[in-house]
Amino acid sequence: MTTLRHIGFLLFDDLTQLDFTGPLQVLTRIPGAKVHLVARAAGPVRTDCGPFILADTSFQDCPQLDLICVPGGWGVDAAMEDAATLAFLRRQAEGAQFITSVCTGTFVLGAAGLLAGRKATTHWRYHSALSRFGAEPVRERVVRDGNLFTGGGVTAGIDFALTIVKELYGDGVAQAVQLGLEYDPHPPVDSGTPEKASAPVLDAVESRFAPRWEAFLQVVDRVADTADA
Repeated sequence: MTTLRHIGFLLFDDLTQLDFTGPLQVLTRIPGAKVHLVARAAGPVRTDCGPFILADTSFQDCPQLDLICVPGGWGVDAAMEDAATLAFLRRQAEGAQFITSVCTGTFVLGAAGLLAGRKATTHWRYHSALSRFGAEPVRERVVRDGNLFTGGGVTAGIDFALTIVKELYGDGVAQAVQLGLEYDPHPPVDSGTPEKASAPVLDAVESRFAPRWEAFLQVVDRVADTADA
């Protein structure tokens, strides 16, 4: 049985809080594992909904991680172009048992050169851009390709983390974690994917994402073109 001794979450300003705290809540239940909240420097990291998270480990002081997880959020734009962040990911990926991401965190892995030729997923609105980093986009909630695990948008981080627990410890342990968290989604509305959403709801969300999408694509193209050069 594989044992995870060191689990690390890569933190950066303007990350999506639930991308991080969803899988954190699950993976902290793995017995014997130490969780590291890693950033360029230890200290407060701003989330996209107001609260700060306290990073307890710097890149320099981080041990070799068995599992590295990259959340998404508006801050991925800067993270994709941050040399220190990408160097840290490449270094950790060489020795990690699992390389993982949630939502648009997948693009930070792509900027680090860790997606080429591999199946991956991300938030539905950004899915089509995965191929810019040589990935094979797969529209699933959780996608595995070897030691690479990627989750879809935001709440998929919980499913991704339970997939890891099941992989390592089997159905019984994963079910116990699920029950302990009372993870039994019954949303009061059923519009969680573009296929389920009504046309007016989809149009409204697409309109909200439109300015962000254009800015994001500019960063992706710039980073991908630099990597290709």
